[in-house]
Amino acid sequence: MANFNIDSTEKRTYDAIVIGSGASGGWAAKELCDKGLKTLVLERGRDVKHVKDYPTAGKGLYEFEYRGSVPLEKRKDFQLARGMREETFHWAIRDDEQPFIQEKPFRWFRGYHVGGKSLLWARQTQRWSDFDFEGPQRDGFAVDWPIRYKDLEPWYAHVEKFAGIAGNKDGLAELPDSEVMRGFEMSCIEQYFKESLQKNYGDRHLIQARCAHLTDPQEIHRQQGRGACQSQTMCNRGCQFGGYFSSNASTIPWAQKTGNLTIRPHAVVHSIIYDDTKGRATGVRIVDGTTMETMEFFANIIFVNASALNSNAILLNSTSNRFPNGLGNDSGVLGKYVSWHNYRGKANAEYEGFKDKKTDGRNPSNAYIPRFRNVRKHEMDFLRGYAIGIGGGRGAGSDTSMIGDELRENLLKPKLGNWHISSWMMGECVPLEKNHVRLSTDQKDKYGIPQLIISCEWSENDDKMVQDYIAQSKEMFERAGFTNISAVDTQTPPGADIHEMGGVRMGRDAKTSMLNSWNQLHHCKNVFVTDGACMTSTSTQNPTLTYMTFAARAANYAVEEMRRRNL
Repeated sequence: MANFNIDSTEKRTYDAIVIGSGASGGWAAKELCDKGLKTLVLERGRDVKHVKDYPTAGKGLYEFEYRGSVPLEKRKDFQLARGMREETFHWAIRDDEQPFIQEKPFRWFRGYHVGGKSLLWARQTQRWSDFDFEGPQRDGFAVDWPIRYKDLEPWYAHVEKFAGIAGNKDGLAELPDSEVMRGFEMSCIEQYFKESLQKNYGDRHLIQARCAHLTDPQEIHRQQGRGACQSQTMCNRGCQFGGYFSSNASTIPWAQKTGNLTIRPHAVVHSIIYDDTKGRATGVRIVDGTTMETMEFFANIIFVNASALNSNAILLNSTSNRFPNGLGNDSGVLGKYVSWHNYRGKANAEYEGFKDKKTDGRNPSNAYIPRFRNVRKHEMDFLRGYAIGIGGGRGAGSDTSMIGDELRENLLKPKLGNWHISSWMMGECVPLEKNHVRLSTDQKDKYGIPQLIISCEWSENDDKMVQDYIAQSKEMFERAGFTNISAVDTQTPPGADIHEMGGVRMGRDAKTSMLNSWNQLHHCKNVFVTDGACMTSTSTQNPTLTYMTFAARAANYAVEEMRRRNL
């Protein structure tokens, strides 16, 4: 007679488990499946099939009942969801799905569905340079990164060629060139501002930001079933064309074609199972989101890609006799040195020239000024620096101050206004020990998992950086001859711009960090963390490209270590 326990365990055993199906989790799954590993992807939220499950893709606002607004009745259970609109409401999560405790004000934006935030991201893909990796060592904050640009350079190229990046070769040491296809054009106001910077500054460069859009699909993209970007700029609804990179359009279907991938939606990860006798992690414990049943799955290697704060929460909840304070947490730094990006500064201006010109069509990207403060040496009264996003255009409007025939004519024949230009800062927040997450000892969510306490706040360094951005934005706009200049500190709370990082940081010394140079837990070698939780510092670039690169690099390393019987 068969031993049903053994049979059941065998059916729940894989070569690898990946927690999370977003940008980095999708890349881990692709690489592991390509190498022949039977891989289970655990996704907390519902399944989303590419194209089929994009209900609002391509719809005009006139096709929505409330023209994009979400009525109050629908909002009542979604108070924590950000930016709720009819066209993206299908991505929102209910407040009771995962309550958390804000010890200090914090915005936490999540994507609980197959594909995660890869369906929602801004698609900006700027590489890091050694100026970024060397920053902590040079400036004396955080700990030294255990890698440098040369360690990631071939893996950046690997990811970029597969994902498809639009942009230019800009030749800037502070922002290494990527593998790119044709970029999107700047508007005339952006080109004018670029020339003004060249004339007035020697260290400030306006470039077209690199973005994960297909402008010239190659054979590798056609094999993925993806087509060219149509510049609809409806990206966060889901793209029917696969024009921008997402797990759903790219890495997940690629992994599925190998026959090695299993995806389990509605799998709320409770913890990673550690076997004290074997001295290794043996699997993952989940709560089924539909039945509330607790289940366990087993594998030789485990990749944690649940997004930064959830990856921290999972490791903190993974306790054992060996690790009473969280998996791999001998250093005591798990959950600490959490950081994010500083988008508080915004600026706007107008320009009275180019009255014979107007933009035609839509641009899914924007222009970009790489960091110019504290690049080669520390020279300001704050640490690190900020990049600046730039967007410009010319819109039409109507005077609605009258009534009758005059009003009708104005509405039917809107008049073009001045060219406008806007900017936003992307500042590097210095990781501080006091900025941390931890688990509640008395409050749990509906799955029986301790609620996450988030305790993060701005620092004096962040305030100084915002003030410098405001002053420099005004100066750069004034030198360009712009008018009606406004630059402000929006005072938004931490987390408002979704780039949470850290808590499971990489480092050279196991006494002060959690991960080694291969994103591998120092004290539990068969567990890898390759999402934002692994970041030692944040730099100023949008981070997703670097997460995907870490995931691809670490997955290939893990496979080689398995073959050498080191895992």
